[in-house]
Amino acid sequence: MTVLLMTPPMTQLNTPYPATAYLTGFLRSRGYEAVQRDPAIELFLEMMTAPALDIIHQHVEANFESFEEDELPDVIFTFLAEFDRYRTCVEPVIRFLQGKDSSLALRIISRRFLPEGPAFNVIAQMEAISGDILKTAFGDLGVQDKAKYLATLFINDLSAVITQGVDPYFEVSRYGERLAAANPSFDDLYNTLMGEPSFSSEILEQLVDQYLEEAQPSVVALTVPFPGNMLGALRIAQTCKEINPDLPVVLGGGFVNTELRALKDPRVFEFVDFICVDDGERPFMTLLEFFDGKREIDELVRTYFLAEDENGEPYVHYNENAELHDIPQTDVGTPIYDGLPLTEYLSLCEMLNPMHRIWSDGRWNKLTIAHGCYWRKCSFCDVTLDYIDRYDAAGADILVDRIEELIEETGQTGFHFVDEAAPPKALFALAKRLIERGVVISWWGNIRFEKTFTPERCQLLADSGCIAVSGGLEVASDRLLKLMKKGVSVEQVARVTKAFSDAGILVHAYLMYGFPTQTEQETIDALEMVRQMMGQGCFQSAFWHRFAATAHSPIGINPDAYGITLTERPHILFAENDVDFTDPTGTDHEMLGDGLRKALYNYMHGIGFDQPMSFWFDQPVAHTKVKKDLISSAVNDLIVTS
Repeated sequence: MTVLLMTPPMTQLNTPYPATAYLTGFLRSRGYEAVQRDPAIELFLEMMTAPALDIIHQHVEANFESFEEDELPDVIFTFLAEFDRYRTCVEPVIRFLQGKDSSLALRIISRRFLPEGPAFNVIAQMEAISGDILKTAFGDLGVQDKAKYLATLFINDLSAVITQGVDPYFEVSRYGERLAAANPSFDDLYNTLMGEPSFSSEILEQLVDQYLEEAQPSVVALTVPFPGNMLGALRIAQTCKEINPDLPVVLGGGFVNTELRALKDPRVFEFVDFICVDDGERPFMTLLEFFDGKREIDELVRTYFLAEDENGEPYVHYNENAELHDIPQTDVGTPIYDGLPLTEYLSLCEMLNPMHRIWSDGRWNKLTIAHGCYWRKCSFCDVTLDYIDRYDAAGADILVDRIEELIEETGQTGFHFVDEAAPPKALFALAKRLIERGVVISWWGNIRFEKTFTPERCQLLADSGCIAVSGGLEVASDRLLKLMKKGVSVEQVARVTKAFSDAGILVHAYLMYGFPTQTEQETIDALEMVRQMMGQGCFQSAFWHRFAATAHSPIGINPDAYGITLTERPHILFAENDVDFTDPTGTDHEMLGDGLRKALYNYMHGIGFDQPMSFWFDQPVAHTKVKKDLISSAVNDLIVTS
């Protein structure tokens, strides 16, 4: 039996999404023939060629034929006016971003080689605030990085041309997302799939036809990590069924695990045969055993399929089978990247945010230190779902063995540990083993800012290859941190992040606003906390997220305990995740959000620390009540204690 695993468009362009690599390694360890492909990156690369741009140009001219020049969207106007340059540059730029033509950097940084569309406006906006931002960011010697940044803006412009001028569902990282994300109805997706295929869909169909011809699979499995992958997944499934109606198609992945827990619409099964939720190893292996005739259909594990009721009417059936337990982390095997085009991914540069830069630049091997979250108490998190709730660690020696195997296979020593929150004890044990065994890697991942991360232990992690960590400061308010059961205080986060920074480790803070009962005063005070922390060098990178209540979190399940009322929810036939709510506090989070983002943007560029909080907002706001030396006192306490 041959299994073909695919990642639908679109995910990151710089590295493969790891789900198919995880399953390929596991299935091969169990004797199955597993083959994997990444149509996400291959679709993008097919569209970034001179011949493809010719077709895109024809579509754009036809779609905007009746428009006057001054009516054209900026990105479309620039594309049409500078088309010859776009066509000339696109393939060299792709090669450059793939690391295949570094000498092109000198032409790119001249600012005369690439056509510059609206994406480049960000440079002028930054220069209006702080002078020559490119020189500030890259200096005179950062030629490759500066060129990578400009080339990334070029790619962003071309992507916008495709979205606005040819294919409204095409986005580099969120392909068709709005059709699927928390959509209670399948109608939008279904109607799109039943309509005429888009430009990108036609290319996707050609790729799938090629994959099926090459692999001759017995089963096709598709991972749907994000809402934006669902349209691509169903397009692939649709193509598979057109080519071979008897070919079983299986769906799984992060979007399925979180948003399709209440799936009822049988039309989904016009495209796929089975949908597995949560960790895929046990459900998928059981399904393969069913295909082999070794199990009955009622033995399937956490799997949706179409059944008939007593009247012969189709309905969506979910089979749990709790008797078959999940595969422990010690036995899931090492991810295998064989079959993925590792030399074809693009190394991008997003200058706005240092952690986003790490996320999109370079190719990272992905590993999990421990399944689930060792804390699993945060009230905003999906703690009722398996990917958070079931904690299971593999052990340091097994992890280092897997790291060495991946280095041997891929030739890459960069690792992204994709845990929800890497457990400190496991991290320290891993760091010691890496050092003892002389394994040289660079790694980063997500943590909780636990007080156990002392300066000495942060240095241990740095010595083992840790280059960056991210974690939640969230609302930066002790009252709200306690309400959300985060298990940290603002001053503790300041001390821990400072310890990481002092060890030479980049720190990214997840920030949140709009939490239930959060007042304007608390939001302004949170911004002051952030200002002081960044001024003290506690963290260098951050991002404000607008809070969203989710159906599987304690807040979504028990909103009364958090002082909010959920709005009436529609009848769920397809996806469910975010749930709307009413907060009696009445804070204008929309207005505050713009100011928070503006302030943070400047702080990350070392600007505006002396401005009053009111400077960042379009209307008067409360004065902060935070002591001006709160964070410096906390950090100095760290220095004295250590």
